[in-house]
Parts: sequence; structure tokens; C-alpha cells
Amino acid sequence: GTTSTTSSFSTTATLARGFHLTSPAFGSGAEMPAAYTCDGSDVSPPLQISGVPPGTSELVLVMRDPDAPSGSFVHWALAGIAPTTTSLPAGGVPGLVAPGRNSFGTLGYRGPCPPRGAAAHHYVLTLSALLTPSGLRSGFSADQLSSAATGIATLIGTYARR
Repeated sequence: GTTSTTSSFSTTATLARGFHLTSPAFGSGAEMPAAYTCDGSDVSPPLQISGVPPGTSELVLVMRDPDAPSGSFVHWALAGIAPTTTSLPAGGVPGLVAPGRNSFGTLGYRGPCPPRGAAAHHYVLTLSALLTPSGLRSGFSADQLSSAATGIATLIGTYARR
């Protein structure tokens, strides 16, 4: 395995091979459809999860915009996702998950909404496979995630307002 430290989390992770986060709505590095932004319905994009590492007790998802003027801006955080989860439908989350507080100050998903005319922002969705339960509850801050991850899968979308 490869040891890597990410700036998003204060943890060192051994990355699991074959652990993937994808979306049927957009490819990695591609533009996110407007439906998942403030210019559309502002619902969370559909996601597909594969190759969850053995021994995972919980999945935690965070979507950040590192290009925001204020620095790393959290658009979405979910804790308590069962390791058996293989997909999250558009606009929906599985039962018993804990929504975190986004940088807008609300719970749940708030889509991309960069300043008009600005260059495209990048939206980094990071899925962490945790060996031990995070203990995070509804309203948690993405910065509270401190459990060791056995794997990290990422998906990056872009969006610019015209």
C-alpha cells in the first residue's frame, strides 16, 4: 500500500486498491451538471461506491471547494454511511446517516455556487473508509473527522457560473 497524508483530514491513510467513488452524472474532472448546483435544483449528485476495503466499519463523505475565496469550503458532509452502501441516489441519503454542517451553516447538501464570471471551481468529494466508528453526530464539522482511514476514494467535479 501507499501511505499518503491528505490536507482534508488529519490522518494518514493506507490507500486501498480498487476503492472507487464515481457518479453516473459526471466523470472525474468533468463539469457537474447544473441540476446539482445553485443554478438548478441544488440536489446532491448520484454517487456509486465500489471496492470498500474489508474491515471498514463506516464511510464518511465530504465535498469541499478548495478554490473558494475563503479557502476550503464544505458543501456536504455525511457520517455513519454503512460500509455495505453501493450508491447514494440524487438528492437522497440512506437512513441513519448523520448530516454534517456545511460552510453555509446548514445541514446536508448545498451545491456549487461560485461567483459569476470566476474560473471554474473544483469540487472534491472524498469518501473515507474508517476502521472504527467516527462517533460523529448530526451537525458535526468536517474538521472533526479524526478516525484512521483504511482507504480514501475521491471524485472531482468542476463548475463555473456563466
